[in-house]
Amino acid sequence: MILAVDIGNTNIVLGIFEGDKIKCSFRLHTDTQRTTDEYASTIMLLLKNRGVEITDIKGVIISSVVPQLIYSFTKLATKYMNIEQPMVIAPGVKTGMPIRYENPKEVGADRIVNSVAGREKFGAPVIVVDFGTATTFDVVNAKGEYTGGVICPGVKLSAGILHSKTAKLPEIEIEKVERVVGKNTIHSLQSGIYYGYLSMLDGLLERIMTEEFGRCDIAVVATGGLGSVFARDSKYIGHYDPDLTLTGLRLIYEKNL
Repeated sequence: MILAVDIGNTNIVLGIFEGDKIKCSFRLHTDTQRTTDEYASTIMLLLKNRGVEITDIKGVIISSVVPQLIYSFTKLATKYMNIEQPMVIAPGVKTGMPIRYENPKEVGADRIVNSVAGREKFGAPVIVVDFGTATTFDVVNAKGEYTGGVICPGVKLSAGILHSKTAKLPEIEIEKVERVVGKNTIHSLQSGIYYGYLSMLDGLLERIMTEEFGRCDIAVVATGGLGSVFARDSKYIGHYDPDLTLTGLRLIYEKNL
């Protein structure tokens, strides 16, 4: 078994793979104040509840956009799993994907991992939309090369700022409402966030496809917490895969054995 760990700004997603099959996955809140031992105790309990002992894990691969937690999780792997060199997505790790970016080191590890998985599962060209703290759009061309993307404020981040920076607007649940024109403040906010974000998504996807490919029939896959909510109504998102990033980590791990 291998453990794939994707450390994001808001959540840490962990998945256990047996071969190419994901046995289980779970999420933790990202907290840079927690110690290695605290993370280890939580993970061991979660694994045990799913019938996995931490000593069953023979390999670990980590992707992180939070540099402080890379040390915590590499130490966790060595201390609790006896894995001397857990793999960390960084320059020098073979991904099998050429990166056509002005400075490849600027590209977030999770974005490359998503692109590797998107190409493997849906072919090339492909666009991956990841709904995280930020919403990212990543583009793989017909040659299977990573060519760049777009970064936008995430859905929850946008809604949270609207609440925190105004005196009277309440915090809301992000969900679809039946009518665009709201008849009360809650529905008006939900409409603005949902339909406004949906319009932005499809508008950006259409621009990306038109400018990069000259056509609008490119495969688009969404991942991340709210991806399933918006994929249902998007004109262009054809697939939703909640485990896309974990799959990409497994694929990269296998390339580096």
